[in-house]
Amino acid sequence: MIAKTIAIFLLAVSASAERDETCPGIKSRNNWGARTPTTVTYQTFPVPNVIIHHTVTPVCTTFRSCATQAKSIQRYHQTSKKWPDIAYNFLVGNDGNVYEGVGWHKVGTHMSGYNKNSIGIAFIGDFNDKLPSRAAMKAAKDLIQCGVQLGEISVDYDLYAARQLQSTESPGLTLYAEIQDWDNWKATPNK
Repeated sequence: MIAKTIAIFLLAVSASAERDETCPGIKSRNNWGARTPTTVTYQTFPVPNVIIHHTVTPVCTTFRSCATQAKSIQRYHQTSKKWPDIAYNFLVGNDGNVYEGVGWHKVGTHMSGYNKNSIGIAFIGDFNDKLPSRAAMKAAKDLIQCGVQLGEISVDYDLYAARQLQSTESPGLTLYAEIQDWDNWKATPNK
């Protein structure tokens, strides 16, 4: 019994060490000063879809400027849109950090018809004419892999741009072209 307990502990430590290498540094809601959501809806996981957005706001390159942008986006979503929280599960800044939106296993409001079966990742900025920083793109890819390892995202997930699923320019023309080369890109949406 003790040997079995030790083996389970060692497996957990090993998995945790792997996660630490793959998972990007996620800035929690407390780190960036998020407001309290008005409601929280939980989703069944793992989710089969990852949807990439951009926020069409100024690009941020430091923790302070990205936290300010995240707070501004959340305030807009809660006040003007009357949504319960920031729309996205996660946001990615050009500083290479991931900012927790609604987070794992919670339903966002980023894509009508897909919210309950997807993780929405938004790059902070406007990426019609330029790409996010290399650090930001690496952080987003690492976040997706982290989600797979944690069992939040299906191993055989489909990756989409928001513009494939509704009438929007998101995630911007240049970023849209880039993500078509990412793992699990799906040219035609399943519904």
